[in-house]
Amino acid sequence: MATTWRYPSGRNLPGRIVLTKIDALLLTGNTLILSPYHPMRPMFLSPSDVKSITDRLLARSNAESCSIAIEGGEEQSLRFAHNSATTNAATETVRVRITSHIGARTGSVATTSLDDGALEQAMARSEEIARLMPGDPEFMAPLGPQTYAETARYDEAVGGLGLGFLADAAASAIAEGALRQVEMFGYGASGRRSEALATSAGLFAYDRASEVDFAATARNQTDTWSGWAGASEFVAAKLDARRVGRRAADKAARHTVPLDLEPGRYTVVLEPAATAELMRWLMSMMNARTADEGRSFFSRKGGGARLGEALLHPKLTVRSDPRDKIAPEAAFGAEGLPQRAKNWIEKGVVTSLFRSRYWADKTGQQPVPSAKSFTIEGGETSLDEMIGATRRGILVTRLWYTNLVDPRSLLLTGLTRDGNFLIERGRISAPARNLRFNESLATVFSGIVALGPSERTWRHMSRGAAVSAPPMLVEGFNFSSKSSGI
Repeated sequence: MATTWRYPSGRNLPGRIVLTKIDALLLTGNTLILSPYHPMRPMFLSPSDVKSITDRLLARSNAESCSIAIEGGEEQSLRFAHNSATTNAATETVRVRITSHIGARTGSVATTSLDDGALEQAMARSEEIARLMPGDPEFMAPLGPQTYAETARYDEAVGGLGLGFLADAAASAIAEGALRQVEMFGYGASGRRSEALATSAGLFAYDRASEVDFAATARNQTDTWSGWAGASEFVAAKLDARRVGRRAADKAARHTVPLDLEPGRYTVVLEPAATAELMRWLMSMMNARTADEGRSFFSRKGGGARLGEALLHPKLTVRSDPRDKIAPEAAFGAEGLPQRAKNWIEKGVVTSLFRSRYWADKTGQQPVPSAKSFTIEGGETSLDEMIGATRRGILVTRLWYTNLVDPRSLLLTGLTRDGNFLIERGRISAPARNLRFNESLATVFSGIVALGPSERTWRHMSRGAAVSAPPMLVEGFNFSSKSSGI
């Protein structure tokens, strides 16, 4: 049943922020936006909740094999602009996917309801679809029981956070902006999610992650320049909203006219968020199958993958680990495969590629799930030292609208945003308008001059993904055209 709550606009919140308009709206399916002040709190599924649902469904399956995937969670958010709160929302979501197998034929149906009738209907429909489908030549029977590592991605305290927590965070950032005479805009969110997979072969995997997320954009009083900073943590107490606000405001507090630089190759100092965005794309391309089939940068001439080859700069090491203290990986990956500690790139040498169960079986190797969370090991050169070592270059705060152009060469395109600065003779000399880049990730990560300390970077409510990345000094980064915004 659709229900809508509203409470009066103009309600004062902690941190001297005034919420000017509050609406609670019903979205689609089983996603409901609620006022955080309403006594009804979104439901968060525990392992026993999920186990009860999956056991009941698997007992009713008439297929030869069956798997049940359940994901969902709760989130509250607050947006602010011109130093005042604008909107807030709380959402609850759940999604159940039932996949039935008859021989090598597969049928899959998803529902956003936990109602017994809806779940039974989805089960029957998945079996009906499986009977009508052709056999899948790459079919792999569902996994049986696995052993998973415990992760440090969940903080019980996040579940008890109220809207006041986000209002206080926004107030802290706004106060930092006021000290520097810039206006603050931003977004804060807190939430927790769970995901689970159960199979008729006896597997039961459950993982959960909490997250607090905060980002701020600052603009100077003449609206000619902006700055940005963000943070994302699994543990509520680790979020430092004042630091986020201070970093964004410091970047924006510039009153000189920004330069429109000519495209070309520049020395660049990439802040951690920019480094992380580039590595996210590189990690997504480290696929053993595409490499073995000759369709990627990691393909070896004559066949196979370029494992064990020094393809990137010796300063570059990338690893993932469910037990990592800063950017822990999830407990399990695709198909319920356990995540293990793994080096993907070690001193420039590619040591691992992710591999599906089918491709592992076909090639006689072990399956390896891809990593959504990872750490790029850093160095000892500070951001200020990188700037000081640059005769002429550009400091880049972050990247956006990034897209892969060519998987064989790892050519990526995208834009800078919210905080480019021209560096001349080791000092920041002026703000610089945005630029579009077209550059190979292989070229970027082969041209490393220096790395700074690695730190957790911002990933907006990323469903448990986390990245730790360093600032990075790179030679010869290609900016292909102007994009003259700020």
